Amino acid sequence: MHLRFKTTILNIGNIPHENGGFIVACNHQKYDDPPMIAATFKGRFSFMAKSELFEKNKAFAWLIKKCGAFPVVRGGKDTAAIDRAVKDIRMKRIFVIFPEGTRSKTGALGRGKSGVAVIAGKANAPVVPVCIMYAPDGNKHHAAVAVGKMIPAEKLAIDDTADRGRLKDVTSLIMNSIADLQKQICTLYNIPVPTREMVETAEESGKGEAESK
Repeated sequence: MHLRFKTTILNIGNIPHENGGFIVACNHQKYDDPPMIAATFKGRFSFMAKSELFEKNKAFAWLIKKCGAFPVVRGGKDTAAIDRAVKDIRMKRIFVIFPEGTRSKTGALGRGKSGVAVIAGKANAPVVPVCIMYAPDGNKHHAAVAVGKMIPAEKLAIDDTADRGRLKDVTSLIMNSIADLQKQICTLYNIPVPTREMVETAEESGKGEAESK
């Protein structure tokens, strides 16, 4: 990743000195995101990957398993995957999760899912918010990684009686931290924060130009 991208790390002092036992919650834009995080933090990693990735190509499945990936079935409650994540965190791994659940093709942050809150609560683990943006200055070989301050476990505590409101609050706390980091990157490079409205406008403009030609 260091050869492929010229990477600028913002708030490098926020990277924990510990080599594991915490969660990294990051926005999701590309398949490059997991190795980009691995190039930023030091430790042994663990992360969920959609089950389809383990079925199509045996060589690729072997590779991502060696990198700490394990399968999760999307679209339902995969309690086995949650238990695995909690176990890995307690074994002092860095658990990487993308709360949006899927990649954003526009760069705009999607809505966070509650899985990150459930895992943080069950593992009693702190969360380090991270935001990655590619080509913030127009150079496709440049990436910016903003690391937020660690959110302590006590702020993310969830007990067995926690309702949906508490899960939503914890998820929002994490996603808002990621959004603040995205704004920080955009401010540094003097670019607008990506929004769905901006992309839709650009797409409509592109269609109009194509039709005029």
